[in-house]
Amino acid sequence: MIKINSLSLPLNHNENTIKKIAAKAIGQRAEDIKSIIILKKSLDARKKNDIHYVLTVAAEVKNENAVLKKYGNTEKYIPFSPLSVPKSGLKTRPVVTGFGPAGIFAALILAKAGARPIVLERGEDADSRKKKTDLFWKSGILDEECNVQFGEGGAGAFSDGKLNTGTHSPLIRTVLKELADCGAPPEILYQAKPHIGTDKLLVTVKNIREKIKSLGGEVLFGAKLCDFEAAQGKLSSCTYVKNGEKQTLETNNLVLASGHSARDIFRLLLNKGITVEQKAFSVGMRIEHLQTDLNRSMYGENVPLDLLPPADYRLAVHLEDGRGVYTFCMCPGGQVVASASEKETIVTNGMSYYSRSGENANSAILVGITPEDFADPSPLAGAELQKEIEKAAFFKAGGKYLAPCTTVGKLLGSVSAFETGKVKPTYLPGTVYVDPREYLPEYAVESVKRALPMFARKISCFGDVEAVLIGPETRSSSPVRITRGESLESVSLKGLYPCGEGAGYAGGIVSSAVDGIRCAIAILEKI
Repeated sequence: MIKINSLSLPLNHNENTIKKIAAKAIGQRAEDIKSIIILKKSLDARKKNDIHYVLTVAAEVKNENAVLKKYGNTEKYIPFSPLSVPKSGLKTRPVVTGFGPAGIFAALILAKAGARPIVLERGEDADSRKKKTDLFWKSGILDEECNVQFGEGGAGAFSDGKLNTGTHSPLIRTVLKELADCGAPPEILYQAKPHIGTDKLLVTVKNIREKIKSLGGEVLFGAKLCDFEAAQGKLSSCTYVKNGEKQTLETNNLVLASGHSARDIFRLLLNKGITVEQKAFSVGMRIEHLQTDLNRSMYGENVPLDLLPPADYRLAVHLEDGRGVYTFCMCPGGQVVASASEKETIVTNGMSYYSRSGENANSAILVGITPEDFADPSPLAGAELQKEIEKAAFFKAGGKYLAPCTTVGKLLGSVSAFETGKVKPTYLPGTVYVDPREYLPEYAVESVKRALPMFARKISCFGDVEAVLIGPETRSSSPVRITRGESLESVSLKGLYPCGEGAGYAGGIVSSAVDGIRCAIAILEKI
């Protein structure tokens, strides 16, 4: 088969259209193409009077060598080659703590190698977790061990399930293929901006869990890592607590994929003499627009919106003072969700289902924070700042897990009173007006105020005074990095593998999953 690049397709194309245009691009007849596979599909909406799809396809045609020589938009198609997993020679079963993307894929690769990994997840299985998060959103009853941050699937399970990444690892294809094989929508294999959605992601992670178990792995829910021991500079065991009872596992390899919200794990590491560093992160608020307004801003008024996906965006600016402001985790047709993992705190995140059919669009507007802003040498100064913001938001909003809310107009001073209009906040249990200065650092609020008009020059609905701002967003990335060396082991302890977003080595579902695979392979190859 040959690869044909950069095919321009109309919005209402079908398989026959693709064949005809692909054939024309290489001087063939449509009937001469025996089969076709979509390799990549993206929407080009740069010109509102010419919105179209751009496809790269693999096609089976006659005289492939002649076509390759004649047409510069073609190349030889190389099919995906499954990852070769080394066979395990481990003397003890490896342990993975955390069953988010990094932990899931570390455990999957170790299971494929025959290493029979043991997974410790402090939260519950996906179905039990969904019930507890629904209860929190409806009533404000928070389970500190099972919530949006902790449980099967990790923090990314309650998100838009976006799978696009700025990294370029060859392992990305392995991640997408495993997800698709376990129930994710098959189009994630070729979409330029693939997403799963919370509803389908929860099903997918359950299927991967069963695959790990079928390969000899074990997944323990409600099992919280609480200690580990070393002998002669190497990991020798780890201890977890489940149902109030402590259990110790002999192991020489522990993948630490506990996530960016496991602050107790950060403290445990410091107490055990493990090197932990401060790391830059971001704080801000979630902005909500009507999805229909965003669609018009992005696509224009004169296009068939029924043929287009709900619009998304990604924006970033650098202010004169050098501070960066950017949008993050944009959720088309989604909702803002209560994401606290500790009592008396407010944390927001964005979530959407596969259909992206909600009335509002939302994304975080984040302001970059560096260790210089902490004015504290402690490795956990960033985590303490996060918690300080989250607690201030809780009490300033009345102490009932209502989230502090304002509007763009009120924040920028273009309207005098707070009043929600056409954009209704989606956050549950509910929202109440609070000036963001009451819980966010002054520099963060001022940065958002300066960035909003700059964003509005790129996407008009950012100038809507009725757009809603809900805060705080504090958990976009880890405030620490658990230092590791070239072997991917902690620089302080052999056999301890800091992994994924919580360890400071990834930023999203795919990059975390890739890091999980890398750590698993590092364990298998060090024998």
